[in-house]
Amino acid sequence: MDNSGGQQESHRTGRPARLRAARTLAEAAWFPAALFLGFLLCFAPALHAPVPHHAHVAVADPVVAHAVGTGLERRYPAGFDVSAVPGAEQARRAVLDRDAVAGYAGGSRPVLYVAGANGASLKQALTKAFTPVAEEHGGHPLTVRDVAPTVHQDLTGSTLVYFGIAWSVPGYILATTLLRATAFDRRKKFLAILVVSALFGAVGFLAGAGLGYLPFDAAALLVAFLLTTAVATFSSGLAPFTRQFFPAVGMTLFIVLSIPTSGGPAPAPLLPAFFQYVHAVMPLGNAVDALRSLLYFDGAGALRPLLVLCAWIGAGAALLALDARLHRRRASALRAAAKEDGADGEDAENVEDVEGIEDVEEPPVTDPSLETPTPVALPVHRHHFGDPVPDLVGTVRDAEQRPLRHAVLTVLDPSGRHLVSTTTNARGEFAVTGLPEDCVSIVATSPGRQPVVHRKVLRSGEIVSADFTLRERHRVPRETVSHQA
Repeated sequence: MDNSGGQQESHRTGRPARLRAARTLAEAAWFPAALFLGFLLCFAPALHAPVPHHAHVAVADPVVAHAVGTGLERRYPAGFDVSAVPGAEQARRAVLDRDAVAGYAGGSRPVLYVAGANGASLKQALTKAFTPVAEEHGGHPLTVRDVAPTVHQDLTGSTLVYFGIAWSVPGYILATTLLRATAFDRRKKFLAILVVSALFGAVGFLAGAGLGYLPFDAAALLVAFLLTTAVATFSSGLAPFTRQFFPAVGMTLFIVLSIPTSGGPAPAPLLPAFFQYVHAVMPLGNAVDALRSLLYFDGAGALRPLLVLCAWIGAGAALLALDARLHRRRASALRAAAKEDGADGEDAENVEDVEGIEDVEEPPVTDPSLETPTPVALPVHRHHFGDPVPDLVGTVRDAEQRPLRHAVLTVLDPSGRHLVSTTTNARGEFAVTGLPEDCVSIVATSPGRQPVVHRKVLRSGEIVSADFTLRERHRVPRETVSHQA
């Protein structure tokens, strides 16, 4: 018996199944794979061997500075950038002004000025590097003086980083959860970011100061507020443009790149050059620099990191504004298309909906990421507190305005992708929730009736109504068909 036909058929049906399985696996695994590679390529290279890279030190006396620079370059190629200052006090002042990570004064009593607030690991690395320098130039033991010690409960000088992470990562999570807040427009979402940022900053500061982890200085409140606001605002502005890749992009920016370059596990002068550049632009790294400057250095060097945090907030606001402008353009194009089609009746109502969106100063942000709620059909009833709020409701009736039961409603996005389908109840009613803010098409069909399509502009926090009238199909008389044939 020849089974070749069955084997070929089995092969044909098996191949699509394998392709579907491979595609499903790829869709499920790409995000974890991206994070895996990110952690692998960022954490280990940045932190596996912390040594000075272009760490700036101030050395008293130009002659001594030249000799010290030569010795350090021999032991640590490209490890230190040495500058000469007139005397020991200027070397000490350079550390307090955050112009240098260390100051050195040679002679019969060599002294190394460091700041414990910059991190214990940096202090240890500097002591290790300058101990042989003192022995070479006089043979006297090196005295290390901490000109900016940390509070008693922060022995390593890294607690600020942990508080920074507590204010930064929740800012990103806040942006993703606000994508689900379909009842909030852009203005309300931004106000929510400001309120939550202020709350997180106050609670974190009071907890840290109360436990003795932070100095009791209200300046930390400003940095905490700016950090959470910067991450949340930029993430909210980024989401509409990165869409399904938003979680990967957000976590790469605010976790994978930010944490190893924050200055905690290894202070910035101990990071390789590339990661020092990353530290200079990341919100978390700049927030830690600002906290150190304000809490331990009397504000020296705080301006630049504060400006960087404000720049992140400004960039996020600009992205939100750009998304709003694109929404208005899309709405304007839909209005023009509807008018060109000669819209009347309910279609004219659609045109009015589109025109109305141009009067909204800050239209709500699209919810395009993987965190977006899934569109689902709702049972039509009087909603109680806690029940899902519909985004789209309506009725389907026949030409005599009698309700049509089991009529099928299909909602499509602007690209024609199927979002959700539902059917009407005995009263011809339907309801759907979880739809993104966008221009959608709703197709109403019923057996033996002409399908009808309406276009609607969905806006967060509003329930949009779409009512349909389905007329019977006009059948061509059989004798007419025969005559034409």
